[in-house]
Amino acid sequence: MRILALDTCLPACSAAVLDRNDVLASASESMVKGHQERLATMVREVMQAAGLSFGDLDRIGVTVGPGSFTGLRVGVAFAKGLSAALGLPCVGVGTLEALAGDESGVAAAVIDAKRGQVYLQVFEDGRALMAPDALPVEIAAARLVEFRPSTLIGSGAPLLAPVLPDATVKLNLTPDPAVIARLAAKVRSPAPPKPLYLRAPDAKRPAA
Repeated sequence: MRILALDTCLPACSAAVLDRNDVLASASESMVKGHQERLATMVREVMQAAGLSFGDLDRIGVTVGPGSFTGLRVGVAFAKGLSAALGLPCVGVGTLEALAGDESGVAAAVIDAKRGQVYLQVFEDGRALMAPDALPVEIAAARLVEFRPSTLIGSGAPLLAPVLPDATVKLNLTPDPAVIARLAAKVRSPAPPKPLYLRAPDAKRPAA
């Protein structure tokens, strides 16, 4: 199965092409803004580097959040549009699941959500032990004491590391697009991806 994977949920724009377990091409650029302007060009570049045409693809995978509200909408909209144009199934992959990746044992994916909160999800050998959630740091710390993960992964990992001094901290700010592709390949019944919002947006409409 040949899969194009995309990620714009966190501070990077990333894309990868996977053929079964072989990564044919991959690219990732750090950015807080500008995903919309860069994504289409990056996709074209990785497809050329992979030596494939868009007609050679079997599936598209895209991260659906949690993450930047603007960023995740850019990725999901682009993936769905490309999916419709090519007549290909499109699969949504959780950002926290992609961060945890193939980590063995109990691992917690943690994204710093700002405002004293983190996005948290705990896995054991890739299997989710809890649903993704937005939690105050102190409540997230209490949850981790229950699960006792041996690994903390993501931008929010340092915020929770003090309650698990023996845990390994991996400060991965963004997921590997090749991991996103592998996770997308495992989905048996593809469904149109939907953005995963765990809290209301920071931006507020001006008062009338």
